[in-house]
Amino acid sequence: MEPIHAPESIDLIALAPVLVLSVFAMGVLVLDLWAGKNKTLLMFVSLVGLLMTAISAFAKQPLPAFAFTNSYIVDHLSIFFTCIFTLSSALAILLSAEYNERNGMKAGEYYALILLCTVGMIVLASSTDMIMIFLGIEIVSICLYVLAGFRRDDPVSNEAALKYFLLGAFATGFLLYGMTLIYGSTGSTNIFKIAEFIKTNDSSSPLMLMGIVLLVIGFGFKVAAVPFHMWAPDVYHGSPTPVTAFMAVGPKAAAFAAFFRVFKEGIPNMAANWEILLCIVAVLSMFVGNLGAIMQTNIKRMLAFSSISHAGYLIIAVITKSSLAGSGLLFYMLTYAFTTFGAFGIVILLGRKGEENLELENYSGLAYKHPVLALSMTVFLLSLGGLPPFAGFIAKFYIFSAAIEEGFVTLVIIAVLNSAISFYYYLKVVVFMYMKEPAGEFQISLTPMTLFVVIIGIIGTVELGIYPDPIINLTHLP
Repeated sequence: MEPIHAPESIDLIALAPVLVLSVFAMGVLVLDLWAGKNKTLLMFVSLVGLLMTAISAFAKQPLPAFAFTNSYIVDHLSIFFTCIFTLSSALAILLSAEYNERNGMKAGEYYALILLCTVGMIVLASSTDMIMIFLGIEIVSICLYVLAGFRRDDPVSNEAALKYFLLGAFATGFLLYGMTLIYGSTGSTNIFKIAEFIKTNDSSSPLMLMGIVLLVIGFGFKVAAVPFHMWAPDVYHGSPTPVTAFMAVGPKAAAFAAFFRVFKEGIPNMAANWEILLCIVAVLSMFVGNLGAIMQTNIKRMLAFSSISHAGYLIIAVITKSSLAGSGLLFYMLTYAFTTFGAFGIVILLGRKGEENLELENYSGLAYKHPVLALSMTVFLLSLGGLPPFAGFIAKFYIFSAAIEEGFVTLVIIAVLNSAISFYYYLKVVVFMYMKEPAGEFQISLTPMTLFVVIIGIIGTVELGIYPDPIINLTHLP
């Protein structure tokens, strides 16, 4: 895609989603001064802000539109990702309503941090300059460091935030150093100018190759790919459950948006140098994620290792770097949002103050006492495994088809094998729910907001599996 030079570099319409959401985030902070202990108003203001942001994403026409000296783009990819970000943030806020009340997390800045994190995600998905990409990553990361440790009186949450902060800062150094080396090799931070330089010059210098390796390390950490995944199980386990769900979907989608754009638009002519490296990372992520999940007895840690394996599947789309792969990446992240938030919604419903009930034994006999919740959890887990007729199957089929078209047959065979392995630990939860005697009484509070998220998850997971055509048509990249 060649950049179209806008008549003016400052284009506030192109930046509308970022501006709208930033204003609402600041508004939430100001309203918090008068909100008192009841934060319901802040929640609704945040949801309105996210809705307005999704609408404003379509303000710029025609597409693609470039702004700020071609460092910011509004195109099909960025608009669809913006919709995924606003959806995931809205679901996270809905999950947080009763969870925060139950656990005494009554700080209004919680909602502002989610909105500002979403601002960073939009910047990350819409940037075509590595400086802007770095800015987006830092906005997202700083918000997540605080959100991970938001249960201030919980040592496990504090430990999660500290681990995430230290490892995140370390990984950011790799990413920034990689960007610096690429700038030193090509003389530009704009991905289109980098692509043009590579096309016309012999750029296979050690400096450039090292820059690409460091980029893979930096992005690999942000998407929790092996061997840069060490933080994920501990951080997912220690963070408040709505934050864990949010972290597993929104920021991961944003990092993949930048990952895909940089490697597809910026350095496709050096694919021979980085394809093997990314193939190794993808295969390791799938195997380590799935085998690690098999050994877990904690549901949040199991879903953390599961997310590592899903990062491996999604890296296949980056390796393939075709328009079909980009469409598959969009569809996959949308289905992953529905299934992940639905699953974590049920995890929240089974918990209570001071007792999260995160062990698999806590799910024993759930089908006898609450058959609808058990069936919903089964749907989400089978979709994550990729079983038809659920959305996860269509998402994996989409990405695997794109990879086969480009000749990555061996990689797809490995991915299919790993999908089969994943059913072992997904079905283990189902076995506990349906084939074990209840370990004790279930004290489930069927809170309306959390139930609403579970219902949305079920509708999205089933509908996108049975009738995916409308959304597939929307994901088609030019």
